[in-house]
Amino acid sequence: MLAPYPILRARYQAYLLLERGLADNTREAYLRDIDRLQQWLADEGIDYDSATTDELSAFIASLCDLGIAARSVARIMSGIKSFYRFLHLEAGVEGDAASRLRTPAMIRRLPQVLSVAEIDAMEAAIVPGPTARRNRAIIEMLYGCGLRVSELVGLEFSRIDAARRVALITGKGDKERLVPVSDAAIAALDDYLPDRARLDVKPGEENVVFLNVRGRRLTRQMVFIFLRDLAALAGIRKVISPHTLRHSFATHLLEGGANLRAIQQMLGHESIATTELYLHLDTRALHDEIIAHHPRNRVRHLL
Repeated sequence: MLAPYPILRARYQAYLLLERGLADNTREAYLRDIDRLQQWLADEGIDYDSATTDELSAFIASLCDLGIAARSVARIMSGIKSFYRFLHLEAGVEGDAASRLRTPAMIRRLPQVLSVAEIDAMEAAIVPGPTARRNRAIIEMLYGCGLRVSELVGLEFSRIDAARRVALITGKGDKERLVPVSDAAIAALDDYLPDRARLDVKPGEENVVFLNVRGRRLTRQMVFIFLRDLAALAGIRKVISPHTLRHSFATHLLEGGANLRAIQQMLGHESIATTELYLHLDTRALHDEIIAHHPRNRVRHLL
């Protein structure tokens, strides 16, 4: 009979160190990968020791569905293959279901991901002026909350609870979700408010957070152009769009060890963000998940 998962996990950890001689960071990443897989399989009612290649492929597809960077998906696949090779060779599991895993073609079409340093460089490249603090707040909201650009330009003050650090976001299909807002994003919004108060806000735009210098709400194209130009100023050669920051948000949370379900709920992805799921969402647990794993929050807590 196969040993329980915690025991096999400990044996696998020793195998990575003693047999394969992997570095600390690599071992930790491999262990996070199999913990993430184990959780996903448990949610689906599948035993990890009897999972089929198709079931493992479904897990990989769920990562692509989240918009996780291709490089991160490939690394996770490597970790899973290593674990199942260990189960086959060292733990007596018949066959190796992971050996036939193939990277889904769709991840080659995913946008590039920015590093935390590149995002910081974009903020540092913002030229001082009447829109500087607004632009910094835009970056923090896109990256810190994983918003779509359409959600950002339609964001309203009445939907932000700064005290609770959450925002009610209306996504695709008019589906609503509660999104935790990082301390960095709240601080950036606070810095922007005095500039906004000086604008001649046009009728009907009073509740809209992000406005242009003429007091009207931004368009998606305005945000796209501003981010593209800012990336060029920061010396970033990657193709940048508002979705790049949303994609980076998901990737950095995943790499930090965040719960897959929490990331799915944060993104409001159509395949899982149904109204029923939203109504049963544990927002406190979700808030804690994001605060614990998003780079903007980790850095702040270390200060």
